[in-house]
Amino acid sequence: MLQFAVVRGGLGLLAVRRACLFSRSSHSAPQAQYRPIKKVMVANRGEIAIRVFRACTELGIRTVAVYSEQDTGQMHRQKADEAYLIGKGLPPVAAYLDIADIIKVAKDNKVDAIHPGYGFLSERADFAQACADAGVMFVGPSPETVRKMGDKVEARSLAISAGVPVVPGTDAPIASLQEAQAFAQTYGFPIIFKAAYGGGGRGMRVVREYEELEENYQRAYSEALTAFGNGALFVEKFIERPRHIEVQILGDKYGNVIHLFERDCSIQRRHQKVVEIAPAFQLDPHLRDRLHSDAVSLAKQVGYENAGTVEFLVDKHGKHYFIEVNSPSDVDFVDLVHAQLRICEGRSLPELGLKQDKIRVNGCAIQCRVTTEDPSRGFQPDTGRIEVFRSGEGMGIRLDSASAFQGAVISPHYDSLLVKVIASGKDLHTASSKMSRALAEFRVRGVKTNIPFLQNVLSNNQFLHSTVDTQFIDENPELFNLKPTQNRAQKLLHYLGHVMVNGPTTPIPVKAKPSSIDPAVPSVTMGDPPVGFRDVLLRRGPEGFAKAVRAHQGLLLMDTTFRDAHQSLLATRVRTHDLKIISPFVSHNFSNLFSLENWGGATFDVAMRFLSECPWKRLQELRALIPNVPFQMLLRGANAVGYTNYPDNAVFKFCEVAKENGMDIFRVFDSLNYLPNMLLGMEAAGAAGGVVEAAISYTGDVSDPMRQKYSLDYYVKLADELVKAGTHILSVKDMAGLLKPEASKLLIGALRDRFPDVPIHVHTHDTAGAGVAAMLACAEAGADVVDVAVDSMAGMTSQPSMGAMVACTKGTKYDTGIALEKVFDYSEYWEVTRGLYAPFDCTATMKSGNADVYENEIPGGQYTNLHFQAHSMGLGNKFKEVKKAYTEANKLLGDLIKVTPSSKIVGDLAQFMVQNNLTRAEVEERADELSFPLSVVEFLQGYVGIPHGGFPEPFRSKVELERGKILHIKALALGDLNKAGQREVFFELNGQLRSVLVKDTVAMKEMKFHPKAQKSVKGQVGAPMPGKVLEVKVKVGSKVEKGQPLCVLSAMKMETVVNSPLSGTVKAIHVEADASLEGDDLILEIEE
Repeated sequence: MLQFAVVRGGLGLLAVRRACLFSRSSHSAPQAQYRPIKKVMVANRGEIAIRVFRACTELGIRTVAVYSEQDTGQMHRQKADEAYLIGKGLPPVAAYLDIADIIKVAKDNKVDAIHPGYGFLSERADFAQACADAGVMFVGPSPETVRKMGDKVEARSLAISAGVPVVPGTDAPIASLQEAQAFAQTYGFPIIFKAAYGGGGRGMRVVREYEELEENYQRAYSEALTAFGNGALFVEKFIERPRHIEVQILGDKYGNVIHLFERDCSIQRRHQKVVEIAPAFQLDPHLRDRLHSDAVSLAKQVGYENAGTVEFLVDKHGKHYFIEVNSPSDVDFVDLVHAQLRICEGRSLPELGLKQDKIRVNGCAIQCRVTTEDPSRGFQPDTGRIEVFRSGEGMGIRLDSASAFQGAVISPHYDSLLVKVIASGKDLHTASSKMSRALAEFRVRGVKTNIPFLQNVLSNNQFLHSTVDTQFIDENPELFNLKPTQNRAQKLLHYLGHVMVNGPTTPIPVKAKPSSIDPAVPSVTMGDPPVGFRDVLLRRGPEGFAKAVRAHQGLLLMDTTFRDAHQSLLATRVRTHDLKIISPFVSHNFSNLFSLENWGGATFDVAMRFLSECPWKRLQELRALIPNVPFQMLLRGANAVGYTNYPDNAVFKFCEVAKENGMDIFRVFDSLNYLPNMLLGMEAAGAAGGVVEAAISYTGDVSDPMRQKYSLDYYVKLADELVKAGTHILSVKDMAGLLKPEASKLLIGALRDRFPDVPIHVHTHDTAGAGVAAMLACAEAGADVVDVAVDSMAGMTSQPSMGAMVACTKGTKYDTGIALEKVFDYSEYWEVTRGLYAPFDCTATMKSGNADVYENEIPGGQYTNLHFQAHSMGLGNKFKEVKKAYTEANKLLGDLIKVTPSSKIVGDLAQFMVQNNLTRAEVEERADELSFPLSVVEFLQGYVGIPHGGFPEPFRSKVELERGKILHIKALALGDLNKAGQREVFFELNGQLRSVLVKDTVAMKEMKFHPKAQKSVKGQVGAPMPGKVLEVKVKVGSKVEKGQPLCVLSAMKMETVVNSPLSGTVKAIHVEADASLEGDDLILEIEE
């Protein structure tokens, strides 16, 4: 079997490079024309320029790049030793066609040779001649050969003279549309227009019907003129379903020509290669020999020098037809560039060790052109900035690229090629496997690419096991069933960037403005405040303090106004300032409070994130103003005041510093009543010298015999463990306000009987309106302390009213000892102060509490937040559905105890269900395919703890617990406003610099932009892709039919006709010739 050496050289020939290393002394060849090359210019751009530069560097040759004004940021100019601007003031493509300027730069900088690359001037005989006239070597065929091979009509004549079969076609370029019509009448449709002076699919149009002839003639002429500077066309009979086979040839100045075998380029779109295979798969050996022989014969016939590609079509009967020669370098292989340069210097093929019998096929190689095109939209070119680029590499993979890097701007001016990926292996299946793996490793964000399409091609059964022809893409629509990319990280960065530039997007349903009235502070007597319970704590320590609480006659109160009350009603937004000015009044008039809750929980992070305040400073300042009342804080066990488990030493140190700064009582809880987490918090608080108040989170209903998951026995056993662990005070934390009076008697009565010497403290919310009744029942059952909030900050999702509890117990054995008139003064201050926070007040959307909390069990603070969010999203009328979904989500998760963070988990799942219109049954059935919120996944992974009764099954087992997908994001900086009204936002993502461009919505209001076509407005026609307007075919007032051409756009050297979506009259035209458009820019308006 022939060996085609591609293992390291992609589709190129490693054998060529090895042969070049043979000693020249072992061969005899004429040396008279030898001229060494010391400096090479590449009159091209992109990856071909870089490939030539690399070859030159390997050979010790200095390199020169040229670039247009639009290419100042392109990589090819950075890869060269020198780089010079050409075509100043010219359009992007025209700059690379400016022969006079290119020659001038070459002469001014003592360039020995110019390599034309492919496309642009590579097939222009006048350019090759201009090089010769300037005394600069042209790395390619002689000017005469370029003229003969570049002229497709003359190339046909030469092929016929050499005995090579050709497709029926015109003998010369056609001069008019009428000649094309005559050819079609003679040979019939389909026919194909081809550019007479260039290739690569430019200026190539297939015509299948007479009605399409004129439009396609004009488009082919225009494309050829733009791409090659000459719009001449010739016409051929179009061969249906052919294979496109190309034979690589190499010739020297002495008549020696060899072939380097063939490649199959049949997988095409718009007549441009997408995937190439070398050697051609399942090609008949006799046909292969004829192709090689004819390619060499034709090259010898014309006296071909240097590298080139002879292209053939092979029909379904195995007959082959010559179509063209691309010269000098429509090749994709660095190894051949070495040979090109040496041949240009005057070396012969034998001198380079290149003989036909030494060239072998070795395995198989596949090349894929990764382009910035959207297959789902007919391969429309996409433009923009590459925000993320990560390539696929590894054994057997070679990449040739130029604009494939993070931050590169893909413009509509040039070819859409991003990178060429070459995979090699022992056979087609091996090479295909390597290519699939490499493409799967690519990450390109910011522009669309054809990678998903290429992956479908590589997995196609026909591609892997049979032959393909040029209709392969058209006849396999399943190739366009593209797997969507997740793009999670970049979407998240765009969202964060948008928030950083434009602020939150959630509309605030509250139109209330802060009150302009400052609250009046009640008068305070001079002197020190009375002695309070804190004095007991300081004298007797935590154990003595607990005994004093238990021995106290009457009911003690804890005031939550400084924390949980405003967390529930005002989104925790109360400033330290408003707390400080009322603190002296509290200190002097409420010295017999059990404690004042003023710290921890959400208060800590809200102070830092939203109020720009230091929570530690708040604690210090309040302590100085209220020295006599104990302070209490909420400690989330192992989570401290955060939302995740912290290292043990961090929790211990936090409690130590909190105690030093004035904290007294630590209410320790866990959202799942998970004992290990609670014990850590208790130990940390105790070690700091604080009063440990272990809190049992309450849910369910102990008075309902039908609800026994969280039974009376469950709570008593849990309390046993907490008392054994040394808690000073036992607390019941009823965060949703579920304790009914009867349940209060049962639960508190059982705990009092079991622990007669341990103080009991009860916390609740008044969402259902029964809070005062429940707390009175707790007091009667043996509770020592209950939580209240001052009247104007009580009720609804806050705590029961302080005034109500004081009044209801007055004159009884539960008398609080608090003066009711002082409560009135206290309440009046907070009523006015509350007005200062009107935009955050829950009463803007929620007018009352609701007893349905006994069904949905939503915690007070979360109830307020969910209600506000529902109104913000325009779902205020569907809040009932949100609450119902919360109930169902709770059941799905196994009936959890719901308090931060477990309540958030249930809430996230509930909102997920509402947003996706899912029932509980549907979630259970489709659990293995749904993408659940991260909080739900992490709960099921055990990150939060182990719930009572274990995790819900089979729900837990069906959810995909995706591990190892944590994104570490740090916001770094905001950039200045650019001309497009955007700001660049910089992040660090997983240790790497990332940036996104975000439109500044405020700034854009003052800037002028082209209007966009509104898809909802019938008759508005938008640009299907970014590009330049070549021609507008209608005028205002023109009558148009559906499908009639309206205008012509050009992008990446390809032209697209925009057709009318309906019949009607042109109402307005918003563009003119030469205008540059972005995608969806409004072109014109049509009214029916």
